[in-house]
Amino acid sequence: MNALTQSQRIFGGLYGSLVGDALGVPVEFKPRADRVADPVTGMRDYGTHGQPAGTWSDDGALLLCSVESLVEKGFDTEDMGARFVRWCSLGHWAAHGTVFDIGIATRKALRLIEQGCPAELAGGQDAYDNGNGSLMRILPVALAFHPKDEPLFRSHLERASAITHGHARSKMACVFHGLFVRGLMKGLTKAEALAESREAFIQQFENNPEITNFWNVLHADLITWHESQVRSGGYVMETLTASLWCLLTTSSFSECVLKAVNLGDDTDTTGCVAGGLAGVYYGLEAIPEDWRAKLPRQQNLQDLFQHFVSLCSP
Repeated sequence: MNALTQSQRIFGGLYGSLVGDALGVPVEFKPRADRVADPVTGMRDYGTHGQPAGTWSDDGALLLCSVESLVEKGFDTEDMGARFVRWCSLGHWAAHGTVFDIGIATRKALRLIEQGCPAELAGGQDAYDNGNGSLMRILPVALAFHPKDEPLFRSHLERASAITHGHARSKMACVFHGLFVRGLMKGLTKAEALAESREAFIQQFENNPEITNFWNVLHADLITWHESQVRSGGYVMETLTASLWCLLTTSSFSECVLKAVNLGDDTDTTGCVAGGLAGVYYGLEAIPEDWRAKLPRQQNLQDLFQHFVSLCSP
């Protein structure tokens, strides 16, 4: 496990996110009972959004916009926000050039950016604005800056979140996710990465009243949880907790992402976030080749990810 190269983990995280997203797209919004009766076992076509097999959603598209922005401009939230707007308006980095799904908070934020609002002020800051729309796309920021010092790493995660989700809870969820990814990138075991990220997170946020919302992530013995304790809706804390649970309670990339998607409800995002974590942990070669081959725009992805890996290399 520890012998994986940084490149294998980065490629794994990026492709894993898209694969997890695409596995979830055809069954998005369907309840868990549907998945119990008819579990997802591989790439499906059509379904909820009528898309071909391998199609990623807004999750994957905004993640790809983030990768492209980091490659071409470094960390620049104005540029990142502009690319998100370009996706929403023109289908930039959409799997097939068409936008078929977008969260309410994300749409509202991108309209504000279009109207001239600074990107880092566009994301909603109300307690009801804590959907999972920044968590689903934050992985590239974590991958690009995981070796950096703590203040800069945390700041970049929070600022990137704020483009669409500016409430402290959403930003903190992105920080926790980033801390966990950092542990996985260092070659730690899942349990070690969780323990390290919990300790670092508590040190940074112990005086923040929002930390009470992170009790399960910080203190629960997630590996012992039954599926009935895991919620999989669009709330950021549900997605963060569910994706961690899926990784901690499985032993392969495939098992992790299928477990995530078969939780039902917000299947594309749970699949995307869990797939990103599993891809970083298990590496690119652990992702089934036939699943990866279903993704559209293969050459575009390969070129973009290769540039990103080069950017991330020491």
